[in-house]
Amino acid sequence: MASKIDWTGYSATGNQNMNNVLSIQSHVVFGHAGNSAAVFPMRRLGVNVWPLNTVQFSNHTQYGRWTGQVFDAAQLEHIIDGIGAIGVLARCNAVLSGYLGTADQGRAVVEIVRTVRAVNPRALFFCDPVMGQTGGCTVAPGIEDFLVTTMPEVADAIMPNHVELEKLAGRTIETVEEAVDACREIIARGPCIVLVKHLLDRNSRADTFNMLVVTATEAWFAQRPLYPFARQPVGVGDLTSAVFVARTLQGDSLRTALEHTLAAVNAVVKATYEAGRYELEIVASQDEIAKPTDRFPAIRVQGTEAARA
Repeated sequence: MASKIDWTGYSATGNQNMNNVLSIQSHVVFGHAGNSAAVFPMRRLGVNVWPLNTVQFSNHTQYGRWTGQVFDAAQLEHIIDGIGAIGVLARCNAVLSGYLGTADQGRAVVEIVRTVRAVNPRALFFCDPVMGQTGGCTVAPGIEDFLVTTMPEVADAIMPNHVELEKLAGRTIETVEEAVDACREIIARGPCIVLVKHLLDRNSRADTFNMLVVTATEAWFAQRPLYPFARQPVGVGDLTSAVFVARTLQGDSLRTALEHTLAAVNAVVKATYEAGRYELEIVASQDEIAKPTDRFPAIRVQGTEAARA
């Protein structure tokens, strides 16, 4: 089902028209997580966003208490039917999915992707497989299994963190080379690209934050500082996915998209740390999201088999 397009300098519109992203994620009224962390950065980077919320919560779940509701899966599809009815769904260049409130919502996302691709075969599907395995993030039963068994076959790009990568691969991963191998195995199931938003590598320094992006033919690894928060902010992964999607749709190469994403997210996290905040300083860092001051060059890496050859 994945589009299997060439990701080298891909641009959904040829940079002639505004790209439109249908972003299907959670929404929090206070703070930055899900669409509340993703929509503004994508718009700041020149991409139009159509936010479709899977849940509406007062705040993110890592506060330990929240109010709000999970939307019925059928309602998500009903909203898309409404967009299709006014004849604009063909303008959707990409679907980005994130936090799901139920496994049924995951199945609805798959149907929505099919609906979009029926009217725009070049539309891409970026899946952020939020599994709720760390830091107190809560997801409903059945979601993890659905993401692991179904989404790789559907997505053009899948964007896990380290633990999610291990769950997708079905094994422990300790090095960059092992991660490249795991990404290639996932790529063989369907997606063209795997972005590892946070990679744990036993050979890296403890004060570095690692990212990795892999296709069938290339792999790039980059690092930024890891800031010693007393309580790590939430929404960094959502922000990371958003920036990467926007830069990819704008025509960046794989390496350039990774470097811009890492630098932009670093700017937000650095500003948050220096301000002593828990919620991300996304609005205050908007110029840095668009044009980061600091740069973190990516290096080409290989998997274990290539490294031994």
